[in-house]
Amino acid sequence: MNRRSLIHPVFFVIPCLAMLLPWGRTPAAHGQAWGLPEMSQETKACVECHKTENVPIYQQWGKSKHYRANVGCYECHMAKEGEPDAFKHEGQWISIIVSPKDCSRCHSKEGQEFANSHHSKGARILGSLDNTLAEVVEGNRGMITPAFQGGISAAAVSGCWQCHGSEVKVLAGGKLDPATWPNTGIGRINPDGSEGSCSACHSRHSFSAYQARHPDNCGKCHMGPDHPQVEIYYESKHGIAFRAYKDELNMDSSKWVVGEDYHLAPTCATCHMSATPARAATKDRPAVPGLPVTHDVGMRISWNNRPAVSVRPEMSDKKMGLPGANINWQTRRDNMKTVCVNCHERQWVDNFYVQYDSLVNLYHEKFAQPGLELYQLAKPLMKPVEFSNDLDWIWYEIWHHEGRRARHGASMMGPDYTHWHGTYEVAKHFYTEMVPELEHLAQQAIQSGDAAKVAAGRALEKKLAEVLNSANHRWYLNKMDPKEVEERKQRQEEFKRRYGQ
Repeated sequence: MNRRSLIHPVFFVIPCLAMLLPWGRTPAAHGQAWGLPEMSQETKACVECHKTENVPIYQQWGKSKHYRANVGCYECHMAKEGEPDAFKHEGQWISIIVSPKDCSRCHSKEGQEFANSHHSKGARILGSLDNTLAEVVEGNRGMITPAFQGGISAAAVSGCWQCHGSEVKVLAGGKLDPATWPNTGIGRINPDGSEGSCSACHSRHSFSAYQARHPDNCGKCHMGPDHPQVEIYYESKHGIAFRAYKDELNMDSSKWVVGEDYHLAPTCATCHMSATPARAATKDRPAVPGLPVTHDVGMRISWNNRPAVSVRPEMSDKKMGLPGANINWQTRRDNMKTVCVNCHERQWVDNFYVQYDSLVNLYHEKFAQPGLELYQLAKPLMKPVEFSNDLDWIWYEIWHHEGRRARHGASMMGPDYTHWHGTYEVAKHFYTEMVPELEHLAQQAIQSGDAAKVAAGRALEKKLAEVLNSANHRWYLNKMDPKEVEERKQRQEEFKRRYGQ
């Protein structure tokens, strides 16, 4: 057993209640609200000091539901001697880090859902291409710490790791290495072996539901050139409505069910995590099942738009060994539609998904699939070190930045991100940067006199010609179908007649 077992005698009975009773519910058999009967002596001792030494922390905790349930410093930070990050403080063994395993003592359902999610696996980026950029291409080994005597890149420590999470390194006496702490990355690897950080969303020490439901909370990580979800949200009609009515959304409600507690606008949490009401069937509408709150944000997503070519979420869950591998994308889409129909009628929702799927398919068929094949064919003609070639950067930004923006823009109804920040940039760089570079590499190889390179160059040249002569790209070679040319000419003339007065 470790500190994940509840060792305080007053606190010992709480786990059983935690699995049965939500905060504030009064069990009939006991006649008492959920929580500790009184504040523990250990927590009282902590508070005596910290309410003067750390006033903001004390005040945040004082406004929290934890305070009202007599759950305090010791109940969350208690540890056992011998645990990796435990240290003796004022006579008690404690740990600075409160991990998802600690939180799961009371919040077991939430903890399990989170553990099953992609969020909890965020630190897997530590071995990815993205982290190679931060550690090698952008960075150096100039940051020397006790746990990283050979040095580590400050760009990775202060960049990638702060969103995705670091592997926390524990030093002597329970101290934490400065390269890995402070860190509230969503997939942080904790000393107790658990993955994640609840405080990534539920900022300590108030752990406010209001804050966790606010779009800006998600925007700490879901923003920027490669995944601008918060910018897309604020551009969309959803975000516009939120800014107009955010003071009327009742976001501090314990229940917070869309259509019951609020109805004027959704937040990120509304669509991806929060509860929806069950609705009875009517003569015009079938019954709609309610959805419970979930901390697995992938259960309502029907495309994973992170890779160069989007995949269905059950495929990426299978790759990560997650139980979501058994939940297909159709079920997840139905879950999201159950959210949508609380504000939109069924045809609106169904038609939106036709638009979204069509944009994903356009990106796949016109750019991603041929682009990926062309890039692979060009690899034998390039220097072997990643990001030492112009084509590495061109292709990476096409799919990792611009292609993601297009797909995410369509998924959240942000037209400017779909088009000008998305498909426009994809097309511009495909035709003006990628194609010329492929032509250059192919010709250079063919003229090299090296038999292997000549063969590789001809294979690339052949594939490029095949792609450019396809229906998607033949306009580039001035080979557009004459019927389409005539049709476009007629539309231009119509435009001039309408607006050329």
